[in-house]
Amino acid sequence: MNLTDSKAKLAVGGAICGVVAVLLAIFGNPGNMAICIACFIRDTAGALGMHQAAVVQYARPEIIGIVLGAFIISVVTKEYRSTAGSSPMIRFVLGIIIMIGALLFLGCPLRMVLRMAAGDLNAYVGLIGFVAGIATGIVALKQGFSLGRAHETNKMNGAVLPVLMLGILVMILMGSSLLIASEKGPGSMHAPVWLALIGGIVFGALAQKTRMCFAGSIRDIMLMKNFDLFSVIAALFGVMLIYNIATGNFHLSFSGQPVAHAQHLWNILGMYIVGLAATLAGGCPLRQLVLAGQGSSDAAVTVAGMFVGSALCHNLKLASAAAAAATAETEAVVGGPAIQGKIAGVICIVVLLIIAFAGNKRK
Repeated sequence: MNLTDSKAKLAVGGAICGVVAVLLAIFGNPGNMAICIACFIRDTAGALGMHQAAVVQYARPEIIGIVLGAFIISVVTKEYRSTAGSSPMIRFVLGIIIMIGALLFLGCPLRMVLRMAAGDLNAYVGLIGFVAGIATGIVALKQGFSLGRAHETNKMNGAVLPVLMLGILVMILMGSSLLIASEKGPGSMHAPVWLALIGGIVFGALAQKTRMCFAGSIRDIMLMKNFDLFSVIAALFGVMLIYNIATGNFHLSFSGQPVAHAQHLWNILGMYIVGLAATLAGGCPLRQLVLAGQGSSDAAVTVAGMFVGSALCHNLKLASAAAAAATAETEAVVGGPAIQGKIAGVICIVVLLIIAFAGNKRK
């Protein structure tokens, strides 16, 4: 079960994750949002009534599957460890900030890569900010930044988030009236529940075994010239690129991209926020879900912050609007964040820099 002892094995794991994303896109998920952690957490939060944005409310089985997949594979391979560390409120705030940055950009690092594979040049602009954010985080790490060491805790403690996800799954399967589902927009586009769940489980299990992390892959290149984790991301990108070219979904442009905007400054700053926050938190949104699945209460607190952050983004109108062409009934929409989102983005950067450089040094 060891996939980390060679780049070839890691690449195979990434390629299989790419195939999962392709299948989810073919069977109903939005094409360049085949699997997006930020978007799907936002949709799930909406389904639970945490926000009232009617077009992005759907309990995504993929999120549940990723957590359960990481949990199951870690138990089977005896890698499950119920751990907790320190700085829970900072981790919670980092989760909120990650989501604000992601929804300024309109996607997490995983979706950024999927958008890049579809020819979305706005995602390549966002990559500049993501790398810059990680670089800033590396400076903080070199200066001694730390949120504290994790320690083993009661085994049940680490299983809380997987159990909560299982509870949401039960409500989905029972057709609970407690869950809200969009009738139009991205929230109405989804693969069948069984396929989404199985796809999420496979994706989560492989992400756990390959240690897939979009922030970690770039951090390792910068710090150690190590391309192991990057090979996972490159393989996933390659599979999606081939799929998009073969199906005619590849469009190299800034305009006309689904659920995206061309406000370049805010694409850069949004992903800068995600890159810096993810480096400080110890992993990108996908990695946080996987770590939470394998028993980390620290990661579970960050995931909780992401759920709250997604609700705040839509309740307070912090999320960016997607660009849209004019139609016979509506005017063209430029897209990008409103003034509330811009103010929130600046505040997030200031808070992150305070967290990174004003305290929490290793003793």
